[in-house]
Amino acid sequence: MEAVPQDDFKWFDEGFDGFPKRLPEDVVEYIVFIIDSKLSDVQTRERLQAFQRAMTELEKKFLKEYIWQRESINLELFREEGTWLLRGSTSYGDSVADEWLIVYFLRKLSKQFPDAWMHIYDTDGEFLLIEAANALPKWLNPEVAENRVWINSHKLLVIPLEKGANPKPLSTKEALTIIRSSPGQLQHLPKLEEEAFHRLKGYPKAISDNQHHATIPLPRKVAAILQTNPSYIAPVVEAFYLRDPVSLRLIQPDKSRQLLKFPPVDWVNVSTRFTKVLYAQLRSQEWTPPSPWCEALLSQSSKNSISREKAEIGVKLAAGFEMLVQHKLYENKRAVREIHMLLEDIENGDEPLPTDAEISQWPEREDDESWLDIDFSAFEAELAGGGRTGPDIEGLDGGGFGDKSAQENLRKMVQRFEEFLRDEDAGLDGAEIDDMDVDNDDDEAGQRGWEDPESGNEDGDVEFDENEFKNIMSEIMGISAAEKSVLLDEARELASEEEQGQEEDEEIKKLSELMEEELLSHGALKLDPEPGTATATKHAIGGVGKGKGKQKIEEIEEEEDEDDDGEEEIDIDFNLAKNMLESLKGQSGMAGPAGNLMGLMGVRFPRDEEDEEEEKPGKS
Repeated sequence: MEAVPQDDFKWFDEGFDGFPKRLPEDVVEYIVFIIDSKLSDVQTRERLQAFQRAMTELEKKFLKEYIWQRESINLELFREEGTWLLRGSTSYGDSVADEWLIVYFLRKLSKQFPDAWMHIYDTDGEFLLIEAANALPKWLNPEVAENRVWINSHKLLVIPLEKGANPKPLSTKEALTIIRSSPGQLQHLPKLEEEAFHRLKGYPKAISDNQHHATIPLPRKVAAILQTNPSYIAPVVEAFYLRDPVSLRLIQPDKSRQLLKFPPVDWVNVSTRFTKVLYAQLRSQEWTPPSPWCEALLSQSSKNSISREKAEIGVKLAAGFEMLVQHKLYENKRAVREIHMLLEDIENGDEPLPTDAEISQWPEREDDESWLDIDFSAFEAELAGGGRTGPDIEGLDGGGFGDKSAQENLRKMVQRFEEFLRDEDAGLDGAEIDDMDVDNDDDEAGQRGWEDPESGNEDGDVEFDENEFKNIMSEIMGISAAEKSVLLDEARELASEEEQGQEEDEEIKKLSELMEEELLSHGALKLDPEPGTATATKHAIGGVGKGKGKQKIEEIEEEEDEDDDGEEEIDIDFNLAKNMLESLKGQSGMAGPAGNLMGLMGVRFPRDEEDEEEEKPGKS
């Protein structure tokens, strides 16, 4: 008889203490405690206030021109259960860089405040452990990890299991009790720390590298407001990126029966500051603008000084301003209220629009867009570990497949895939796991990044079920509720305009089947691959030490290249990443599984554009 899963939920007559709390999607939360037995309650509060001031100084030093995707870092003073603490949360949207910037700041301040203990987690739970999955000790699994990971004195410290006690997660109160009573008990694991913080290697330079400047045409009124506060561009891009049928109706005066707040007239060319994520979001969006935006696009793209791509971005940005201030969905946003006040000043004549002479004095900067390009030859070389030669140029080292963070993340992905194939603990029937590695609870505990998709038999061995693997792949490629809503809105829009809408479930199923077919064709799903295939080659060297596997692969490839049988060796690493990018291209700029999987690694690529001017002359 199958055992009934235990959810540890207490009903009202069993000491009910509230429903389980779960963070919204794309939100990171962070807590700071001051732990020093010598400090009084008042002194602890003052110490936390000093921490707040230090955080403000860091923001002034490093974030003068930084644009947050949705929300900025914030730390508020609270008193909970007789203890003073700082707590904050930030919605980072599609910009994973915002989340890691917060980690960087907290870790940096932990050096300045050695009595400060910090816990940071997101929708996936202990995401620092997820980042360091390759370096985790066997006992540190999702069943026990909650509230065991802390940052102190610039180190990542882990609360070990209690001797003689049943392995279980800790509450915040239990964790603080252990830290106060025996801080020396916490473990510092250098390899785990290195893996968990590997994304911070480029900081603080990565903060400025995240920005992108482009000269684009904008209506004078839009240019004036962005000059007042460049950070308004984040909610504007999001309003356009998440547009719905209501938004599209509001930017068409003949349908909405109301005047435009930002009519597409009186265009000026200005240098505009984005983040790379925001710029890529605008570039990647396929959009056929309605009237009068269509006429504006044709007018601006016909000018010799402006490329069609830049004209499209300017029109999208101007339309995004209109969507933001007109849609009731955004009326309570602080940025929207401030924009309305600026509009009133302009309409009342209290704030005149800038003249052409004044605009010419504004700072001008045009950044290279090569970080958007993908060179598959350089891409393959990077995955092979060869790297590139030449001077270190921002974004690319003499031409390549993307910016440095994207290169690092993709190399990390392939490295972890190879380490899995070289797992020395794997037997003929697959990987072997112990009882502590089995995740026996449901997905509602806030641990989405931790599930073990394999289930053991009575002997503890792993049984591979192809249908189960397919189901798990579909689950992994599932999209969030917000993305699903956007995808449905896009489908309705296309259906009303072109009558060519498609169901999102069919699209996801199609992409899932294509990915599975590709994996099957290369033998990636076969436990006993046939000799001579690339998969068999990788399994054959599974027992060699780490770091030598790639060298062995290269030696085998060189030997096979000398043969005259005409057979071509298949590079699984390259095909794996290449197929992911092709799936991303197939999304046509919309939300989808490939984009979601890339997003989990912080990799954001725009669509691979063709020369649309030659193929579709005259089409807006």
